[in-house]
Amino acid sequence: MLDLRNFDVISFDCYGTLIDWESGILDALAPFREAGKLDVSDESLLASFAMLEATLEDGEYRRYREVLRGVMRGLATRYSVPEAKVDLDALASSLPSWQPFPDTVEALQRLRAHYKLAIISNIDVDLFAGTAKHLNVEISHLITAEQVGAYKPSQENFTLALQSMGIPRERLLHAAQSRFHDIAPARALGISCVWVNRRGAKSGGGATARSAAVPDLEVPDLKTLADRVDAAFA
Repeated sequence: MLDLRNFDVISFDCYGTLIDWESGILDALAPFREAGKLDVSDESLLASFAMLEATLEDGEYRRYREVLRGVMRGLATRYSVPEAKVDLDALASSLPSWQPFPDTVEALQRLRAHYKLAIISNIDVDLFAGTAKHLNVEISHLITAEQVGAYKPSQENFTLALQSMGIPRERLLHAAQSRFHDIAPARALGISCVWVNRRGAKSGGGATARSAAVPDLEVPDLKTLADRVDAAFA
């Protein structure tokens, strides 16, 4: 059993865990769908995003803004939409306006009563600056892919996070929606993990590549996690 009293810091993946990135992605891609007159389901479009993003992040490091431009190019090719009709910056331009899940801000404020809060995210520092305004809570540590020069599921992101926090891995609890990007590498390093299964009963992996990594704890949302933590400290 995971003893939630044993940690000093709780870290989060941001997009997909704190921020409703699938809604943000689909909203940003609405003009693309219209330009291509695409008759394609949301799930198919998100799966294409997941495949393209993971492929681009696995190569030589480039800033996330460029990864998203590459995703737009890949989508144009995949769905035969002329690139001249595609706004390659559609995803990156809209990202700072993507909204938190309804339970995110309150849950973070509750969790901050028990732990320092950290974010370990596949993002650029300037793009996250827009997102930070929506979270309305103090983040003690921010570790971005831009700072590391690598994208999760690289273990380097978590190694740098531990160094920045100055704590042993046993004192860090990581919470994330993506088993591929987060749960797998964190578990490989011996970091305790909570899978925030935001997609619930939805089929497929959505905008995230699939993984069979097993977390220490699974919850459907951050409110449930905050409830569990409050109960543990009561």
